[in-house]
Amino acid sequence: MAREADQKTVLGSVWLRDEPEPTRNRLSRDDIVRTAIKVLDREGLDAFSMRLMAAELGTAATSALYWRIANKNDLLELAVDEVLAEALVPADHPDWREQVTVVVQAAYHALWEHPWAPQLLASHAGLGPNYQALTDRVQTTLKSAGFKGAHLDSAVSAIFHYLIGSAVTDSAWAAVIRRSGMNEFRWASEAGGQLGLDAASLASYLSRKSLAGPEARFASGLRVILIGLRPRELS
Repeated sequence: MAREADQKTVLGSVWLRDEPEPTRNRLSRDDIVRTAIKVLDREGLDAFSMRLMAAELGTAATSALYWRIANKNDLLELAVDEVLAEALVPADHPDWREQVTVVVQAAYHALWEHPWAPQLLASHAGLGPNYQALTDRVQTTLKSAGFKGAHLDSAVSAIFHYLIGSAVTDSAWAAVIRRSGMNEFRWASEAGGQLGLDAASLASYLSRKSLAGPEARFASGLRVILIGLRPRELS
């Protein structure tokens, strides 16, 4: 049933290998990835395992799981790239900064909705088709605005480093609170004194709905970056 061991992990990424040939089992790789996202959203990254996936899919589907997906790492790569499909939204606007803002904010929102995903972006290169499509969308927009050469590469890097860095940082804060078993406000009240911070300010910093919260900070920071970018060659 299993493929050759050296073919399962060659080049270190599922995106650099051919997908297994179809079998008579009706469970597709897409079915497995969708189930993985559901389990990751429910259980979190720390508790996720192939054994848990097999239990979720049922005994009859276990063989299809291991035929379609070689290992846990491959499945996580597939899952995080699928999440980024949510960022591929229309961005019809005459201003290039607004076009970039729509797409990048959609990516941040997708990562926020699946808090395990930013953790994976810290260790998994963006080799999947949706990550590449997201990069191409931003790059094409900047090219149309007149960016080129090394300046284009630097601008794309600045935007994506900000996106991923923000998502990873905000996910880390959320993970600490989740492990405590408290909500944001109680955690801020309990931890604020030990951190030397005002509890109300800390709660506001952590709350998604707050004007000082992570989403608002991300939008403001992205605007600062885009205002600072100009379509010119680096000197």
